[in-house]
Amino acid sequence: MRDNGGGKVRIPTYVYATDSITTAGLTSQLRVRPDIQIVEQEEIDEAVVALVVVEEVNEEAARVIRAIQRNGCPRVVAISTHIDDTGVLAAVEAGACGVLRRAEALPDRVASAVRAAASGDGTLPPDLLGRLLDQVGRLQRNVLSPRGFMLNGFTEREVAVLRLLAEGSDTAEIAKTLAYSERTVKNVIHDITSRLQLRNRSHAVAYAVRQGVI
Repeated sequence: MRDNGGGKVRIPTYVYATDSITTAGLTSQLRVRPDIQIVEQEEIDEAVVALVVVEEVNEEAARVIRAIQRNGCPRVVAISTHIDDTGVLAAVEAGACGVLRRAEALPDRVASAVRAAASGDGTLPPDLLGRLLDQVGRLQRNVLSPRGFMLNGFTEREVAVLRLLAEGSDTAEIAKTLAYSERTVKNVIHDITSRLQLRNRSHAVAYAVRQGVI
């Protein structure tokens, strides 16, 4: 974040669009706002939020979102001309924290989405949010739960083991607490580290903490 000189923090924001006219238009609208600091492509690693303007959230748009994050900008809001349930899911899977319809992307609305993204929140059109939550619920009920998984990609057993690891318990203590054999505990830990390509138990705990699993 950058101070604009009057004690108000400005959010470094990068604008990407598939055409230069859109980029120039959105940039000029946001540049005058006291809470947003536009950064150029060569400064993308300084950006806190990126706005990605596309016709639709397809595989190419998803690649752009992922590339921006790899280049150092952690939060991306997609602004799409055509957006439906599939597009929202594609944006979320690519790592976007917000989605706006281009027709609704007025300067105040875009600025609000930037502020929400910078604070760790997300933005979705209300009608699409309801349908997205319904899809997530069906995924959990019909696909993940029957296989013992939760939405975070871990089983309940794995989360229980990770929590005890985070508390400093060793294999024997975890086995006693959860009424598992020590072999079962070792297998659970091995499954986690192998599936996620983690180095060891400490790495597994750190990963789980970063993902909000424990």
